[in-house]
Amino acid sequence: MVDIVESAEVFSLLDELTTRTGREDPYPRYARLREIGPVVRAEDGALVVTRHADCAAVVRDPRLGHMPRHMLDFIGLGDWAEHPALRLLFTSILTLNPPDHTRLRRLVSTSFTARRVQQLRPAIERLVDELLDGLPDQGDFVEGFAFPLPVNVIGELLGVPAEDRAQFQPLIRDWTQVLDVITPEVLAIADPAAAQVRDYLAELVERRRREPQDDLISALVAVEAEGDRLTGDELLTMAALLFAAGFETTTNLLANGLVALLHNPGQAPALDARPDAAAEELIRYDSPVQLLSRVAWEPTTIGGVDIEAGDRIVAYLGAGNRDPRQFGDPERLDLSRADNAPLSFGGGIHYCLGAPLARLEAQVAFPALLRRFPKLEPAGEPQRRNSLTIRGFTRLPVAFRG
Repeated sequence: MVDIVESAEVFSLLDELTTRTGREDPYPRYARLREIGPVVRAEDGALVVTRHADCAAVVRDPRLGHMPRHMLDFIGLGDWAEHPALRLLFTSILTLNPPDHTRLRRLVSTSFTARRVQQLRPAIERLVDELLDGLPDQGDFVEGFAFPLPVNVIGELLGVPAEDRAQFQPLIRDWTQVLDVITPEVLAIADPAAAQVRDYLAELVERRRREPQDDLISALVAVEAEGDRLTGDELLTMAALLFAAGFETTTNLLANGLVALLHNPGQAPALDARPDAAAEELIRYDSPVQLLSRVAWEPTTIGGVDIEAGDRIVAYLGAGNRDPRQFGDPERLDLSRADNAPLSFGGGIHYCLGAPLARLEAQVAFPALLRRFPKLEPAGEPQRRNSLTIRGFTRLPVAFRG
């Protein structure tokens, strides 16, 4: 068996990833962690994996799951139910385990289907063209395109009125700060944002109960499988998660992808030839989701290391996506890369429900963007979101030149 590495260098590298400098460019630190060993131990006792095969094993191993609520007290979150931000997070499908997770996923999957997503392609194509028509000669790509595209797509799918959608960008960004290090300062920002999101959706759900529409919220209100239905709280939590994940991740995917294209010019032919492969490569190259956490339910083995029941494990997906053991020349953007398998959407029973929608938006948006503006170039200093879990930009100035 392989030993778990615990050293001052490991602690230093992991600590750097919590700083703004480390979050700006985590990839050199990931590379060193991959070299040190398959499994390293953080100062707080968590086990960390950074190689592709080991990250893939973590997301797929049924013996690993999310931290159960009764264990939250051990990490200082015993009062989670008193915080709107944590209550919305820890009662969502994102953090639940079977059988609760299985039940909720079955119910939502009857409405949020691959067929429903594919039916959105014409609408996405129209929206992309409208947004491109409205872009100025120079402006913020996040504000002008990367946010309005996915928020309008998921808003239309769920049934959130168009005039209400823009308010959610700062609210969701504030709420999802709890996906990083949870501190009283973070909760002071995240709690009111989560409460506002929940209150809005509660009102919208009640309107859909009275007057159902052809949208996903109405479908979730009516959904029933094997005599089971979503409770009121479950419906609100599901709607909040689908809405937040539906635009937050894709906004960052589009902004990260554009920066990668700007730093690697001449990619338009590959985008047109294989938009599906190109989207996968952009997702791999700079993933909008950089890590996830699991707890071992029972003993298992990851990377040749014995994992004991109760061990906490952090899989750095962004590091696995740059692993030379899996990808040839992984630091190079190659839109024609074959057999691409990014880890960005997780895997196993917790595989991201919205992955098909995010992929579809990327496949439509990037080729259209480069066809319309083949001479795109930076027009100012971008502002990266100060987060490691969710990697993206809050501002991305671009000159839109044809």
